[in-house]
Order: sequence, then structure tokens, then C-alpha cells
Amino acid sequence: MHVIPLSEATTDLLHLVGGKAAGLGELIRRGERVPEGFCVTTEAHRLGVVPAAEVLAAYQRLGAGPVAVRSSATAEDLPDASFAGQQDTVLDVVGSPELIAAIERCWASLHSDRATAYRDARQIDNRQVRMAVVVQRMITPKVAGVLFTANPLTGRRDEMAVDAAPGLGTAVVDGAATVDHYVLDGVSRDDTGCLTSAHLADLRATGERLQAHFGCPQDIEWAIDAHDVQWLLQSRPITTVFPQPPVTDKPLPRVYLEFGHVQGMLRPVTPMGMSTLRTQITAMLAALGVRVEIVDIGGRLYGDLTDLARDRSSRRRLVKLMAVDFGPRAQAVMQHVLDDPRFAPTSGRPRRGGAPGAASRRTARRAAVGILRALARPDTARIRMFEAVEQLRTRSTAPTDLRTAAERLRFVQAQDADDSADAIMWPIVAGMLAAALPATLLKGLAGPDEIHTVLGGMPHNVTIEMDLALWRLAQGAGEHRRLLLDTPPAELATRYLRGTLPDIGMAAFLEVYGHRGVAEVDLGVPRWEEDPAPVFAAVANYLRVADPRQGPDERFRRAAVAAERALAELIGRARRRRPVRGTIAGFLLRRARSLAGLREAGKFAGLYPLRETRRQLLLIGAELHGTGLLDQPDDIMFLTVDEVHAAVHQGVDPRATVTSRRATHRRELRRRTVPVALLSDGTDVEAVLPATAAGDGMLAGVGASAGRVTGPARVVHDPGTAHVEPGDVLVAATTDPGWTPLFLTAAALVTETGAIMAHGPTVAREYGIPAVICVPDATRTITTGQLVTVDGVAGTVTVH
Repeated sequence: MHVIPLSEATTDLLHLVGGKAAGLGELIRRGERVPEGFCVTTEAHRLGVVPAAEVLAAYQRLGAGPVAVRSSATAEDLPDASFAGQQDTVLDVVGSPELIAAIERCWASLHSDRATAYRDARQIDNRQVRMAVVVQRMITPKVAGVLFTANPLTGRRDEMAVDAAPGLGTAVVDGAATVDHYVLDGVSRDDTGCLTSAHLADLRATGERLQAHFGCPQDIEWAIDAHDVQWLLQSRPITTVFPQPPVTDKPLPRVYLEFGHVQGMLRPVTPMGMSTLRTQITAMLAALGVRVEIVDIGGRLYGDLTDLARDRSSRRRLVKLMAVDFGPRAQAVMQHVLDDPRFAPTSGRPRRGGAPGAASRRTARRAAVGILRALARPDTARIRMFEAVEQLRTRSTAPTDLRTAAERLRFVQAQDADDSADAIMWPIVAGMLAAALPATLLKGLAGPDEIHTVLGGMPHNVTIEMDLALWRLAQGAGEHRRLLLDTPPAELATRYLRGTLPDIGMAAFLEVYGHRGVAEVDLGVPRWEEDPAPVFAAVANYLRVADPRQGPDERFRRAAVAAERALAELIGRARRRRPVRGTIAGFLLRRARSLAGLREAGKFAGLYPLRETRRQLLLIGAELHGTGLLDQPDDIMFLTVDEVHAAVHQGVDPRATVTSRRATHRRELRRRTVPVALLSDGTDVEAVLPATAAGDGMLAGVGASAGRVTGPARVVHDPGTAHVEPGDVLVAATTDPGWTPLFLTAAALVTETGAIMAHGPTVAREYGIPAVICVPDATRTITTGQLVTVDGVAGTVTVH
């Protein structure tokens, strides 16, 4: 099948006709006005010869006049990959030789540098892609353009956007001419620009019709001819807008804040991980007297803060409470929400969300006692905390007599909240308060950079201890140095798991830290003990450190010495100028140095039961795989516990569900931008904030660790394969403890999200490297190899 009428192109024939032809065929069958045409299939492309006789016969049936020749690759116009402008279109083609040449040009564009790079960025296998070509009767428009059925800039689903220009639509999509921009929000408007109000009304009706049919926001190319007839040239999913929050029956808008970046996660969570995290976060907030519904939006964790925002009591403290964990970007968007009249405080009794101050007296009393005890006797609190962590590790191990999937599932379902939470939680909270409060007490007496210095080189941090243990492992590599440097990490991991790698101390390291990993709070993500490739990659980075003074042990020691020196100087100055404040601030900062490093221990402890739950689920998955209900054991991570129960006890086949969710998860893994906050209409709140002005080549963020460094940028999306040379500036969307081994060779840290007391900046301060957080679009604005200056005091990144 080499040439077929465009009306016969269907999604079932996607492998033959490509994305564009399938979409146009669907429009034709729906009765939409689409220029007549035909499709030269991928089978012809596979053979490498244009089927001239069939093509020319079809061309004659079109009248042999001017035609548009357009690419239609099999990886084009997909839900997560539009390929807009990546492959060729040839307009106003007249004559048989010209038509054959235009088809060959479209074929050649499949492997152009830009199309190949686009596929590589989306992890689409270039070897599997084929090119079909669409040939359509040429429309000569008086005006043409693009209609987005959701506002592509803000994400609002109740607004459409239109870009239009006189003549061919290429002027719009190529950015080659000034265009008229319209936002269709239901408000009537006078005739302006190249479109009349009647044209805009027709376009809005078209957008509503097509979005309802395809079930998602559409990017529609259209043209209006000299007779005022509207033609549709393409309709494909908008690939850039973030998924909309779930529909509710509430009449007023709701606001959702992204929670995942608190744990250094912007990647989507697996369905099994989502169910676990929802329960854990809800329980953790409830212990603090806050009730927040956790919502899955695009596989990310969002908290519904609507009721807190509309509660008279809680809204007064909401922005300040976000400073520690959520950071400046979250504070800015929530302040914008609180200023929005639609989120004005409601009268009457408090809503179901309650307020942070609405904690029960019992919880408040426990918190006060736990925090005061930790501040009064930090050494004792720290010892009790690590004893509780060890008890949790021991208790989390599954019984050895579990044999069947049903028995293992009962173990998974019986996991209860830990009764040692107080011993772990309150020393951490005490340390965070002790680190956060002095900034206010010392206002006018000390700058943020001084306080950051005091909080550097912090002892008792399990993540720092992990990084230093890995550094010692690398230092002991000896005769195996070249092996570890020259062998790909994945190959080293395979050899280690097979038992064919020389003993370099990896087994001892993983015995203590193997339950960790990148995105480790997601139950569906492998731990280092399962896949140690990222650990081997980190070891290779450490082996490249040639200057002993840049070793992490030396950097940590210097940061600790500088912190103690700065603390003594700061306290002395503060006591002389403000005796009472200086004394209180000094007490708190010393307690911070005893307790704030414990922040990582709570998560470290919580990973033990997660590891055991994952082990048991994978064993259940292996049994279901053996019975044919799963294609592979880790498919179980794309189910919920209830769905696993149905498969184990009722034999329900979940494979179709797994396939669908895996496809969605792969698509979301490629998404680089995750909104800080969303409204229920899809609005990305940050997108409507006023832009922050910065100088030429200067990116503005928030200083989180003092210092100033100039070096080559290293943009990293996957720490498991990152090659970071000593002196590189690490640029990432976010970081979690699984990233911190990279800090040992990095000269500075730049992230797009974060809070000053979050994982990444905290570890950066421990090593004394500058950090600037909350730099919007840093990973796209900065490219690897560019020389950048990171100023952790000014909160700026300068691209040279």
C-alpha cells in the first residue's frame, strides 16, 4: 500500500500514514472542511523509491494544480511530540517533476539535524521512525494562522488563543512576520487586525468542537480563503500545557501547590508510589494539625490548599510557613493567590482543611514538649533519634516465612504508622526552627550570607556521611582506578550484581546506603542496591578530583571551621549591639549546629519500610508474571494496591492498565517544566506573575549558599549518567539526596526550584560551595560548557 486517499488515513494505520495524515483523516470523517488530498505511505519510504505512477495518478485526480506537500512521520503530531517545524513542508508545488522532488525532500528531512535532535531529546528511537507524505490541494488564503484551544502561555482551559496574519500560515508558524494575537475568553470585542469578530467566533466554535471530539486541548492550523471559507489544515494535541487538575463540583476556583520538589522530585511518580506518598504526606501534615488533600496531576504530587487560603486564620501565616520547605517561588505564587479576590476569606466556621493553628491540644503539647526537650538537651535528643531510626530499620524487615503472593500482600497492606515518630520528628523540627529563626532576630545585624556560613559544615547529616563514605571508597580504589574510570557505569553495575567485579568496597557501602536512590521516595523507583550504576558514575567523578584540597572531606572540614569562626564573631557582635537578641540568636544557632543536620535522618529512616514494601511487591509481581497476569515483575509499580489485590485474589488481568499507564509515565518523564502552582482552570499561576527584571546575561534567583565561583556549566537531567568534572557548575531543575554525590566535584549549584533549607542548598552549604536556587528555566537558558558566574550572596547567575 503506497498511496491512499487522505480520507482513509486512520489512527489504526498510524504506522503507514504518520501522525499528520491520521489527524487529517479523522477531521475529514467528522465532516470538517479539509483540503482534498492523498498520502504517500511509509511503505514507499521504506522501499526508498517514490511510486511515481501511483502518485501522479492521484495528483491528476486532484486536478494537477498547485498542491501542498507535507511531512507526516510516525512520531509526529503525538500527545507529547508535535514535531512542529522539525520536518519539511513544500507549498505551491506545480507539475509532476516538482511533486516527486518535494516528496523526496520531505523524506530527506526525516533525518535532518534538527529532527534527529528533537527525537533524541524525547528519547524516540531514530531507527524506528518512518516518513509518510501528505499531498493536498493548495489553499490560497487571505488570512491564516493557528488556534490553541487552551491558552498555551498560562494553561487556562477557559481561554483560547489565536495567532493570525494575512496570507500563508507559514508567516505565523515560522515567526517570519508580525502577527495579530487574540485571546478568546468569551468577551465580545470590536473588529481589529486581520480577523473580524465573526471570524473569531467561528474559530472558537471550531476549537470547542474539536477539543470535545479529541478529548484534549488542540493546536489547530487553519486558513480562510478569498470567499471567507474556513479550512482546517491540521489538528494535533497541544504538547506544552500541563495536565489540568481533576474536575470538582466546587463553584469557586481551587489552588494546588506542587509538593514533590520539597523532596527534590519533579519527575512523575509511579502509580504505586503515588498511593504511598499520598498516605505518608497526609499523615505527616495531620500530625502537625493540617489537613490537605493530595492530588495526582500529571503524575506529580499537588496539595489542594484552597481551604487554607480561604480560611481567615491560616491565610495570615500561609506564605511565611512556606519559607522553609517550599521556597521563594512557592511563596510568590501563593501571595498572588491570596491577593486574588476569588480566594478572599470566607465567613462562617473554618473549612475542612483547617488551619495550621487548629492542631489539637494534644498534638500541640507533644510538639512543644518534643521541641523544647531537643533544644534543652540536643545530644540526648540526637541519640534517642538514631536509636528510633535503628529500631525502625529492624522492625521494617518482613518475616522470613512469607511464601505466597497473598501472604506478601497482607504484609504490605498491614504497614502501620510508626510509633517512634515523635522521637524522630521533633528534634528535626527543633533544628529547622533553630536554623530559621535567627535570620529574623539578627535583621540589621547580620546578612543572609553570614548566616549561611554559620549553617555550613553541619555535623550529624546522614546524607553528608553517605557522600563522604563514597569518597573514601573512591580513594581506596587503588589498582582498580582505571577500571572504574574507563568502564561505563551500567557495565560496572552489571558486573557487580553478577559477582564478577573486583572488591572495591561497594558491598559494604550498599549494605548501609543501598536503600537510597534518586527520586527515592517513589516506591516504583529502583534502589541503589538493585541498580548501583549511579553510584559507579559518582565514583568515577570523584576519581577525577586531582587536587587534595578540593576533596569533599577537606571542603567539609573548611566549611565547619569557617562556620564556627563566623558563629563566634557574629554572636559577639550581636551581643554588643543587641544583648537580648544576640543571646537568643546565639543560643539558637548553636542548637542549629547540633540539630539542623538531622533534617535528612527522617527521610533516611522512612526509606527502610519503603525498601521492604518494594521488595515484597516485586516478589508479588514475579508471581503474577509467572501466571501470565503481568509481562514483567516491575509492572506491579503501575498498579495500585487495590488493583494488585484484585489480580492476586480474583485473577483480574491488569496488563492493559499497565500498558496505558507506562505510556503516560514515559510521556511525563520527558516533561521538563512542572508548574509550582495550578488553579483548577489549568492556570499556571507563576506564568501570570510580573516578569523579574535582570541585567543582560544575568539570571536572577535566590542565594542559598554564600560564595562566588566562575566555571563551565554542566546541565544535568539524570544524575545516574552525569559526568561532572572538578570545577563544573552543576545546573539542574532540582536535586534530592540521590544527587548529592555530584556535589563533591561541583564548584557551585544552580537549580530551578527549592527552598533555602531544602536538601540541595543544605548540602551545598555543608561543602562550602555557592548555590543559587529558584532560577526560572535555568536548564534551558544555560547550556553545558558555557562559562557562568554563580554569586550565592547576590542570588544571581551570570552567563558570559
